[in-house]
Amino acid sequence: QADPEAENKDPANQAETTTEEEEKVEDGMWEETFKSHTDSKPNGPSAISLDFSLPGVEHVYGIPEHGDNLKLKTTDSGDPYRLYNLDVFQYELYNPMALYGGVPVMLAHNVQRTTGIFWLNAAETWVDISSNTAGKTVFGKMLDYVQGSSETPQTDVRWISESGIIDVFLMLGPTPRDVFSQYASLTGTQAFPPLASLGYHQCRWNYNDQEDVRSVDAGFDEHDIPYDFIWLDIEHTDGKRYFTWDPHKFASPKEMLQGLLDKKRKMVAIVDPHIKVDTNYKIHNEIRSLGFYVKNKDGADYEGWCWPGSAGYPDFTRPDMRAWWASQFAYDQYEGATENLYTWNDMNEPSVFNGPEVTMHKDAMHGSWEHREVHNLYGLYVHMATAQGLLERSGGTERPFVLTRAFYAGSQRYGAVWTGDNAAEWDHLKISIPMCLSLGLVGISFCGADVGGFFKSPSTELLVRWYQTGAYQPFFRAHAHLDTPRREPWLFGPENTALIREVLRQRYTFLPYWYQLFYHAYHTGEPVMRPLWVEYPQDPATFALDDEFLLGRDLLVHPVTEEGARGVTAYLPGKDEAWFDIHTFQKHNGGQNLYIPVTMSSIPVFQRGGSIIPRKLRVRRSSTCMEHDPYTLYVALNKQRTAEGELYIDDGHTFNYEKKEFIHRRFSFIKNVLSSANLEPDAQFTTKSWVERIIILGASKPSMITLKSADGEENQLEFDFDASMSVLTIRKPGMNAGADWTVTLQ
Repeated sequence: QADPEAENKDPANQAETTTEEEEKVEDGMWEETFKSHTDSKPNGPSAISLDFSLPGVEHVYGIPEHGDNLKLKTTDSGDPYRLYNLDVFQYELYNPMALYGGVPVMLAHNVQRTTGIFWLNAAETWVDISSNTAGKTVFGKMLDYVQGSSETPQTDVRWISESGIIDVFLMLGPTPRDVFSQYASLTGTQAFPPLASLGYHQCRWNYNDQEDVRSVDAGFDEHDIPYDFIWLDIEHTDGKRYFTWDPHKFASPKEMLQGLLDKKRKMVAIVDPHIKVDTNYKIHNEIRSLGFYVKNKDGADYEGWCWPGSAGYPDFTRPDMRAWWASQFAYDQYEGATENLYTWNDMNEPSVFNGPEVTMHKDAMHGSWEHREVHNLYGLYVHMATAQGLLERSGGTERPFVLTRAFYAGSQRYGAVWTGDNAAEWDHLKISIPMCLSLGLVGISFCGADVGGFFKSPSTELLVRWYQTGAYQPFFRAHAHLDTPRREPWLFGPENTALIREVLRQRYTFLPYWYQLFYHAYHTGEPVMRPLWVEYPQDPATFALDDEFLLGRDLLVHPVTEEGARGVTAYLPGKDEAWFDIHTFQKHNGGQNLYIPVTMSSIPVFQRGGSIIPRKLRVRRSSTCMEHDPYTLYVALNKQRTAEGELYIDDGHTFNYEKKEFIHRRFSFIKNVLSSANLEPDAQFTTKSWVERIIILGASKPSMITLKSADGEENQLEFDFDASMSVLTIRKPGMNAGADWTVTLQ
């Protein structure tokens, strides 16, 4: 409204006060200093913000990556959650500080519905969360109820980004599965990994030379421990020049890789995106001559300090740069590379040792775009270009495997992610669970944490417990810092070797189930490792649980993450469910907190009644060696005495599944008949594997069991029945895993 007094005011005085106020406000808007760094801010203030109110919601999740609980906390009394990809040294836990990746997606859940907010912005972003129920005790909430207080719970979320535009997708659910598919329709689903990458990975900074690699590889065979991948960190290169090998320590990489291939094993070597400034280095010369480096604000090539010393940073936001990078993985370019060598992208936040907060200056330039606008995308583009390189080197036939440290929305399309430089501490073991659960909720299913902790040295108890936890997380890799004592699984005495061997073998028996879960994740966007509330969305007791988790629908895992634990209490969801201990076959009812006594060999895992899980019990030295081995079907009956499950088989490493070259079967047990039916009649694939055993949990004793094959032939089968545990074991049914058949219990 017009101010009638305005005409009478002295305009000179008015201008003076305005200028002073503006100067105060403008401090830091057009230029900002941070320690010894200056940010020129040529576009001035460009921040954007938007508030969202979520009535009826008390539980919000997502916005990884943070070393924090699954349920996000309110931030009224401290810093907001920060999304700004950084190379963080020894990160703090239970803290909203920024880490290596950032996915600006939040999920909200209550008993009525699940919704999601996707804030599409790659600049530095802060997320403030407040709630009208935060801090209220159970007694306080009861008092509200008794007094008839009608205040609806509400969570308010404020998104703030330094730059860019407001571009928001609201995913309205209403179920968790709907939100996953809505988000997948925007950013894609988890890349379907090669089967071998779901096995065990052995890594450290660094395996010293070819002899060291050979001896570690032999150690696994000597101690009868399976593994699929051995990893090489930065010391394998010639002076931190990526795409090269140290001429003394790794003089004949092809010979080393062939030695692994002979045992059906593989290797991963690191390729970081900072390039040594050295005119004798082909990669650097080509990037410079093509003009592909990120520029500083004055237009010269941006240079920073990293592992090689002075380094340039390729501009991965450019499609032509990404295409060039991909071409460097070709076998005639990457000397020493063979088909069983895969890649690890580290330091791709990007890490700049002498930059502000150990990253790139915000006023560096990607063409006409400032780095501040695209910062959180850099790691995704490195990952994309590397995965493309592995794809192209095989002529598009072989599935890539690439691990990345930095990530953004959509990184799931290019491979795996890990939680970065953790520490050998019990709290870091605990936090690996919510960190991976949060990533799964925003589409990134292929997640894991360094087993044993990267920094420091674990006690043997912590190491064993970490192997037991990691064996039931999607990406399973042990890794350790250069300065830590060696910790291959057999270095802690025969008892601990046996404990680690046992849980590694458990991992390998479940590979058919893991593989099927990843096939589903690739098709649907549903997480492989998921919080209990995803499957029990109307049970508030599950909403904040993050010390246990589900793999798919059918396995519930409650790792032991407390030092000196004598027991754990696991919540078994679903009041109508039955849960079977996979080790003892003991049956427990759902809808209860179950106290489980534990020893050092315990990893509490339960199979849901109503499910059928295929496993391979003949564990060999690598997953590829087990390709043609037989299956054992674990049939866990529910209270209605029914069960169903699936089996997915393909060649394990190519894209031929896109041409319908696979087997996808549905198993069902109903009215005492177990049958195998084809879920994809037009798919074509043959397997040499057969079914060698069927174990039915919660069974009654039959008088006779008959197998009827697809051609109508009938045979009686041998069986054992353990009346004390209600476990029926059907021996040597012998049918092909890809065939139609029925087994009838009479």
